[in-house]
Amino acid sequence: MATPVTYNEDNIRSLDWREHIRMRPGMYIGKLGDGSTPDDGIYILVKEVLDNCIDEYVMGHGKEVLIEIEDGEVMIRDFGRGIPLGKVVDCVSKINTGGKYDSKAFKKSVGLNGVGTKAVNALSNKFIVESFRENKAKYAEFTGGEVVADKKIAKTTEPNGTKITFRPDETIFKKYKFNPEFVINQLWNYAYLNAGLKMRFNGETFHSKNGLLDLLERRTAAEEKRYPIIHLLGDDIEVALTHGNHYGEQYYSFVNGQHTTQGGTHLNAFRESLVSTIRTHFGKNYDAKDIRASVIGALSVRIEEPVFESQTKTKLGSTVTGPGGPTLRTFVNDFLSKKLDDFLHRNQEVAQAIQKRIIQSERERKEIAGIKKLANQRAKKANIHNKKLRDCRLHRTDNAKKVSEEDRNATTVFITEGDSASGSITKARDVQRQAVFSLRGKPLNCFGMTKKVVYQNEELNLLQHALDIEDGIETLRYNNVVIATDADVDGMHIRLLLLTFFLQFFPDVVRAGHLYILETPLFRVRDKKQTFYCYSEQEKMQAMDSLRGKPEVTRFKGLGEISPSEFKDFIGEDIRLRPVLMRDDLDLDSLLAYYMGKNTPARQVFIIENLKVEEDILPGEIPGMEVDELKAA
Repeated sequence: MATPVTYNEDNIRSLDWREHIRMRPGMYIGKLGDGSTPDDGIYILVKEVLDNCIDEYVMGHGKEVLIEIEDGEVMIRDFGRGIPLGKVVDCVSKINTGGKYDSKAFKKSVGLNGVGTKAVNALSNKFIVESFRENKAKYAEFTGGEVVADKKIAKTTEPNGTKITFRPDETIFKKYKFNPEFVINQLWNYAYLNAGLKMRFNGETFHSKNGLLDLLERRTAAEEKRYPIIHLLGDDIEVALTHGNHYGEQYYSFVNGQHTTQGGTHLNAFRESLVSTIRTHFGKNYDAKDIRASVIGALSVRIEEPVFESQTKTKLGSTVTGPGGPTLRTFVNDFLSKKLDDFLHRNQEVAQAIQKRIIQSERERKEIAGIKKLANQRAKKANIHNKKLRDCRLHRTDNAKKVSEEDRNATTVFITEGDSASGSITKARDVQRQAVFSLRGKPLNCFGMTKKVVYQNEELNLLQHALDIEDGIETLRYNNVVIATDADVDGMHIRLLLLTFFLQFFPDVVRAGHLYILETPLFRVRDKKQTFYCYSEQEKMQAMDSLRGKPEVTRFKGLGEISPSEFKDFIGEDIRLRPVLMRDDLDLDSLLAYYMGKNTPARQVFIIENLKVEEDILPGEIPGMEVDELKAA
């Protein structure tokens, strides 16, 4: 008989601010991670400190910010007013303490809840705050949020401002490592949104004169644009806009300088207003999909007291511009309906280019309408959810549409090839949140083809139905789409074919950070007492050196060779996922043409020069394994 569970006064605990943040870090900074993806916690810590520097600049204080990251330690120094010296310790260690509650001082600030630097403090094993103000300085040092040094106010010759130095706690952010590229992208966004501000990172300067125009110029440098970028400025709103030739929509949205990677009410208002303005200008009821097809846009708004859907501020929830102000929908629509319409009247060539793109999209959509209908019928008849997709329970319930955002963000689908590989993952997976889609053989190389092929090819059609991305990523059923292939030549080839499929037809999945490569161990090294799973030749050698005698070494080539009991560890809490990244300067068309197009003499030379025996090939040695590695390769 089970022991009864007691529930009384002894079960009730009160945590102080520091304990709560350390026990539930996800509530404050989102996921933890090891620094391999741009939304990992260590970058949120950097952002929280930088937000305060930016707020000082916006208020007219300090035109420069210094950032240094070395050996996992971060230093950020602004030249604003400096934290009032008598409140330095309170501002970084007392929840609900800060200057941003005074809306007169920080009317349109990013951080309003007084949590940011406290979270950085609590989640760092070293945190130093220094404030310089009117030739006086205050210094305090913390470990895990606890004060270890609190020096008296002293004289200084340092210019005004605040300097924070911290090292993320390695017991919380395990094996973390800062990727400079992710930090650089953060800093460029800050620079674009704060024209005139100089940010210096490890000796490199980030500065923008033209705001969102510079942002879109940089993000589309390698992409063919249908017309020069439209740049519109207004009070508390800025827009940059163009159309390309890719599939899908591409947006960069910001609120009070915060990059809202998941959009929100302001981006929804922009997308609606763009459609209504274009319809009104041309006097035609164009389909919204055709108007927004291939659009590349950037939007920045500044509002009072913004409400975000989480502490990480990636999605705006506010519906109004501030207390007593107009709705965001009205604010954005009024701006676009006048400014964009006026621009198109004054620039007829641009207006004609937009209309031409809309008509082209309309024609393409109608051309595949019949094929699409038949393909949807075939997908339904194929009973995809029984034969191809072993779904997770979150999506199989009758309440699938009511799945919370938190649960949806935890869902993963593994795309595998063959019954043995899918069988191992299926038996080892977390059935609540992990799904498996099984391919039959190698997918089609769809480079250079139109979207018609997605509906004509059964495998590609069933894959897009399983993911529910036919009309864009708003309906994407899984937050993490993971390519899981064998660690051999055939597996690498399948991986590239799948990458081509997503990049050709659904680049939004990649841009939004949903596509990953599953890393599985290449070797198992063991003796009678210990077992090591190794992901590289170097790890294998280290494992062999650590074991006495002659250890047994197994080389895993296929996922099906790894037993479900072993696989459970590799797709559990310690799962290794490599994000598929797209650099801003990536010329995607040229890249895909080189690697996935016809065999040109240049590519034949490349293949010969880089030829390796199959047994020696490791995932990290395969050129083209990740999009951002292809060009370097």
